[in-house]
Amino acid sequence: MPEQSPKARPRLSPLRLDRRTLLAGLGASLGGAFPAWAQGGAHGAMMGAAPSNQAPGVLSGERIELAIGHTPVRINGRMGHAVTANGTMPGPLIRLREGQDVCLSVRNTLGEDTSVHWHGLLVPFQFDGVPGISFPGIAPGQTFDYRFPVRQAGTYWYHSHSGMQEAMGLLGPIVIDPAGPEPQPYDREHVIMLSDWSPVHPHVLLKRLKQMGGYHNFQKQTLAGLLAGRDQPLSERLAWGRMRMDPTDISDVTGSAYTFLINGHDTDANWTGLFTPGERVRLRFINASAMTHFNVRLPGLPMRVIQADGQDVEPVETDEFQIAIAETYDVIVCPAKAEPVAIIAEALDRSGLCRATLAPQAGMVAPLVPLRKRPLLTMRDMGMDMSGMDMGGMGMEGGTLDLSAPSDAPPSGHAHHGAMTMKMRDKSLAAPAIRMGPGVATIAPAPIDRLADRPTGLEQVDHRVLTYADLRALVPSEDRRAPTRHLDLHLTANMERYMWGFDGAKLSENPDPISFRHGERVRVTLINDTMMPHPIHLHGHFFELVNGAGDKAPRKHTVNVLPGGKVRFDLTASALGDWAFHCHVLLHMHTGMFRVVTVRAGENAA
Repeated sequence: MPEQSPKARPRLSPLRLDRRTLLAGLGASLGGAFPAWAQGGAHGAMMGAAPSNQAPGVLSGERIELAIGHTPVRINGRMGHAVTANGTMPGPLIRLREGQDVCLSVRNTLGEDTSVHWHGLLVPFQFDGVPGISFPGIAPGQTFDYRFPVRQAGTYWYHSHSGMQEAMGLLGPIVIDPAGPEPQPYDREHVIMLSDWSPVHPHVLLKRLKQMGGYHNFQKQTLAGLLAGRDQPLSERLAWGRMRMDPTDISDVTGSAYTFLINGHDTDANWTGLFTPGERVRLRFINASAMTHFNVRLPGLPMRVIQADGQDVEPVETDEFQIAIAETYDVIVCPAKAEPVAIIAEALDRSGLCRATLAPQAGMVAPLVPLRKRPLLTMRDMGMDMSGMDMGGMGMEGGTLDLSAPSDAPPSGHAHHGAMTMKMRDKSLAAPAIRMGPGVATIAPAPIDRLADRPTGLEQVDHRVLTYADLRALVPSEDRRAPTRHLDLHLTANMERYMWGFDGAKLSENPDPISFRHGERVRVTLINDTMMPHPIHLHGHFFELVNGAGDKAPRKHTVNVLPGGKVRFDLTASALGDWAFHCHVLLHMHTGMFRVVTVRAGENAA
């Protein structure tokens, strides 16, 4: 080939690679960087199929390797920086079988510590993956091998427990097949992993909340709404204002900052899972969000709930359920027609939703539904609903709820002059165990068991809604002993200052661990003194919800405590070691709603 003269050579522009150009280029190539199970048009897995016949990229076997690293991602047209497992968000699907042994080898390629927690799995405490409690964490450049026997079946997930890496994308699903027959047969399955994503760093989101609690709330009541007759009437607005309460304060970080995702895809990307009409399709829902509870429905298609938190339950049919952060629900649906069906995950505060599609063939798009009217909190969410109280027994027939008293008024002692005064700001109502200080701004005066309540926003919908009271375990619990000890724990906050804790104490204040004797049976009551729902997660154990199901109380690892409500569960402290116990709203956990649970042998352990 003859050499060209300098004049004949085309003049090339100098290559300029700034950070933005580099990210954009990488994003163009990584826009489709999803693991095979999460790609659009996925066939899913057939029940009983060998791992080699399932979707490519599923990680199975006795040794599984994950590499944690940085990955640029493009979501909703915006570039961002993610922390990922094996370069994808969400991470690869890990598929195991009950009874096998596994070594999960995690290599850290970041410039900071990392960790992976196996959410809901019963593992030895040293492999639970919580830095500072169960192990030191994984330093940059190091590899840590998690080795444990797989003792259970069901749907679970994994995520980082280091800093804010979970909110930045370090999460993925785990499916464990049962050692024996599947209790609820199906034909095909899809994993449906819900998440929220913002290109804004979670520390910036937290800083904004510290500066102004309602920073991300763009759905507050307005004067125009009042004049139009919407939302609360003037008298209620004034009463709530005197209490410094906002009935629209439902989610801390909203759709104004987040894009909501199903299997890593937003609504426009329309993740699609395939089915053949007439099949029984199992959908394994996992809420892997950092800050968002979702209401889930498939319009026009009933769902049969068969698992909660990976544990089999008696099948119960519903049209919609709320899935709190960190919970999982497995449902079976039977689409009979060759038509696309929408999977709708609507944020609790109705600030956004994500639509995906179940379809008989790729390329079909299910109709998008409009956002429903955003809900308002009520007196019940303040723990001030008196409808179930026996006023006569208190000598207070005709008692009234005094909302007008100033928050700094002298304690009422519950009653005076034949009237009843209850204020969420009345700190004289605090239980003795609560450490009163700047971290406690409100107390629920009359918290009630809300397990049979429809969750927030679904109180008035005209179709069936799942509640915790509907859940009954498929098989009775092995431990049917009556609890020998009762323990009350209050979920507390100063929402204006964005401080969260248990019994008024933040983890950074180094409160004593919550101690249990190995093998003891304890009834734990969680009382929510705040106006936010809290999905409380206990590591290393399942507990039985006291929901009226008796021996068939459902077993869970996470329970959502509604505002102003309380939840009771029975726990057998069966796993020795130190365990994390925390709210799974990431910024609540990060700012203090976290305790260490310790299980020790010996009579003096608790």
